[in-house]
Amino acid sequence: MYPDHTPQRAVEVHQPTPIPPSVVHSAPVVPVQPGTVPAVASVVLPDGRVVTGYAIDAVHPEPVTAKPAVSHVAVNVALAGVGFLAVCGGLLLLTSFIAALTAFIGQLIILAAVIFGGWIAVQVLSGSGHKGGTTVNIRRAVIKRNHFHG
Repeated sequence: MYPDHTPQRAVEVHQPTPIPPSVVHSAPVVPVQPGTVPAVASVVLPDGRVVTGYAIDAVHPEPVTAKPAVSHVAVNVALAGVGFLAVCGGLLLLTSFIAALTAFIGQLIILAAVIFGGWIAVQVLSGSGHKGGTTVNIRRAVIKRNHFHG
């Protein structure tokens, strides 16, 4: 442990002096002792300094479980399945859009036919009023033409 040229010294164990707790708040402080008091170890260094401390058990981390290897074939199959579902969903939306557009155009055609048919029905069924054209009464015209104005 020590080089050959340094003299061997005896290891002295010192017990630390506890520090009384300071009262910060008015609640009574009840000291709680742990189940076991950890051992205090002091080591005298070759230059005469004394190092005192508690022995701490080394913390061993949890062993990391190895992740299972993922097959490239499984990844490709999963990606192909997702792609297939995306294409099917897109085709479903496309067919729904086409069906809705066809129904909308059909309703526009029916609406135009109803409006135009209504306009024709109004024109045919309205017998009185202005008919919207030039009407010539031939008998009156002839009479007026042969009538002598003086």
